[in-house]
Amino acid sequence: EVIFFDDFSNPDSGWDHFNKEEGVMDYKDGKYQIFVNAASVDFWANPGLNFTDTRIEVDATKVGGDDNNDFGIICRYEDKLNFYFFIITSDGFYGIGKMIEGVQELIGQTELLTTDAVNQGDAMNSIRADCVGSNLSLYVNETLITNVQDGVFSEGDVGLIAGTFDWAGTDIHFDD
Repeated sequence: EVIFFDDFSNPDSGWDHFNKEEGVMDYKDGKYQIFVNAASVDFWANPGLNFTDTRIEVDATKVGGDDNNDFGIICRYEDKLNFYFFIITSDGFYGIGKMIEGVQELIGQTELLTTDAVNQGDAMNSIRADCVGSNLSLYVNETLITNVQDGVFSEGDVGLIAGTFDWAGTDIHFDD
């Protein structure tokens, strides 16, 4: 059962509007854009909702910047210091992690790992995150990549995330 859907065609559907020198989070051409114009920074946006068990799906396309980036989905967002994130990179890496009191840590792995499921470079990837009880699953292009257990957060908002590592300029467009 779909309880929330957004194709980003309506710029008043509730997602953040942010446009500063260090980046942009806003609607653009029927999609939602996160552009990160600073090194070693993650930006994220939320629609301002609350869910417990969820399946979140989005199509994400890298349209600019270095392949050494990160982008994906957020679930159980309590506030800017506490949430789960499900990320991939344009050079084929992935991870599930959590932000606890502003400190990021991966769950079940010590570093981002590689997968052939990610379409690399300037490509579109379908990303899905399942947050059901303490079970957290990441799917990329309909392939289950990893499944971990963590019960720190039980409810919260959903969201989209994108970031940079060494070089500024990550530009990700999210749709559906």
